[in-house]
Amino acid sequence: MNEFLFVKGFTWRMVYDPDQSFAGNRAKESLQTLKETTGIDTIVLAIEAKQATAHTEEIDFQGKFTPTDEEVREMIRYAKEIGLRVILKPMLNCLDGTWRAFINFFDLEVPCEPKWSNWFINYTNYIRHFAGLAEETGCEMLIIGCELVMTDRQEMFWRKLIEEIRKVYSGLLTYNADKYQEGEVKWWDALDVISSSGYYPIDQWDENLDRIEQVIHKFKKPFFFAECGCPCREGSSFIPNDWTHTGKLSLEEQRRYYEVMFEKGKERSWLNGYACWDWTSVYLYEPAPSVNMGYGVYGKPAANVIKSFYEKEKIIL
Repeated sequence: MNEFLFVKGFTWRMVYDPDQSFAGNRAKESLQTLKETTGIDTIVLAIEAKQATAHTEEIDFQGKFTPTDEEVREMIRYAKEIGLRVILKPMLNCLDGTWRAFINFFDLEVPCEPKWSNWFINYTNYIRHFAGLAEETGCEMLIIGCELVMTDRQEMFWRKLIEEIRKVYSGLLTYNADKYQEGEVKWWDALDVISSSGYYPIDQWDENLDRIEQVIHKFKKPFFFAECGCPCREGSSFIPNDWTHTGKLSLEEQRRYYEVMFEKGKERSWLNGYACWDWTSVYLYEPAPSVNMGYGVYGKPAANVIKSFYEKEKIIL
């Protein structure tokens, strides 16, 4: 099993573009630029599967929104070629736009209604497929789920899934819990690493880190933020998880958020890294920083804060 290293990371998403390959020259240029811009040593390579609605049992991981196995192999190969570690993150989203946190079924299974048991069979097949790819390509870690809040209570199904994944993948396993949900996952003991989405208000880091610390001490596992970040809009630093928040462009608000997040994190010896959200394989097509008010940091002051922190931070804890 891989040694857990401090994660100087960024989420790099393989995004569907009808005019470009998931692993073409543009994607590679994007990844190289990400490394140079932010000083990362690790990418969380995020791929996407789809299900129709939050109450659909079937999961499509071979459609147009999901890169082919060969495209994933090629980007992992390239990432390692330019000196990056790779954490593979198969994600799941709904075609109708419902956030994945709301994927849900009756706890008591009822005839003729969609069921947890069927969904977990399909979800396990999805994760197991890419777990095999992660093993083949030497990924340092696999994230088996992301922000699937309503599934968290299905402990039996998750433990069975983890057993199945360990049959094909020998590296580190984690689950990306949603913000505020770290203490709701009762099956951390079955995993190697605890991780979550760290979208916490800029003035509430201390209380939330105190809360997470209790979970870390209980399970005695390493921890890192598998997602974190802030849009560059006025007011977003107080509700960084709200990508729909409207406000005027504020590059300074985003920069300050990262600065405070890193300052607060350095006070916690158990916080073993970050994978900022997010950078895409098609970043060249994104709006210029002067009008792009999302989480991206390309061409923005926040990138300098991230790079400065990563260049100074220790690697192994």
